[in-house]
Amino acid sequence: MATVSVGENGWAGDEIPPGSEVIEIRVAELRQLYNSIDPSPFHDKDLDDEAEEFILGWAKEASSDKPLALLVHLDKPAVLPDAGRIVRDAVHAFFQRRSDASRRRLRELFRVGRKSLLIGLTFLTASVVAGNWVVSVLPHTTLAQLVRESLLIGGWVSMWRPLEIFLYAWWPIRSERRIDDRLATMPVRIECG
Repeated sequence: MATVSVGENGWAGDEIPPGSEVIEIRVAELRQLYNSIDPSPFHDKDLDDEAEEFILGWAKEASSDKPLALLVHLDKPAVLPDAGRIVRDAVHAFFQRRSDASRRRLRELFRVGRKSLLIGLTFLTASVVAGNWVVSVLPHTTLAQLVRESLLIGGWVSMWRPLEIFLYAWWPIRSERRIDDRLATMPVRIECG
């Protein structure tokens, strides 16, 4: 394949809309963006770990009300005619796969949460019933009160995991998915220099 000079503007790929939060990355060659051990074609390749970390870090710090854009500064004066499209498709596919994986993780987390909640409520109910039974069998004894309180504490501890899932664990995954969704649709532009 022959390389062609980028147009007189010195860039290839998408227009970057005004007001976008522009993530800028500099590479000597476009292949530096990709994971070198991934044998997939370019549009299915994973991003290089450092490139991924850099893009994600910038996106996490960006304002959530501004659209994102990726500007790749290339230290070459020429690229393949469709390099902008190839890089954009690869970046979009990569972050779409991450977003899909986050959706699956979130569904799995809620599935585990529902099972944990059912188990926790069952154990809590059994603990309360057993504790009340012990107190009715051995009324007015310290041992009965101790057993009852121990069972009650154990019952509430069984609720720890479902409460953790439904109150805290899902937020970071949802946040990660939202960032990946934004990155999976951002314009990508290559500037040659």
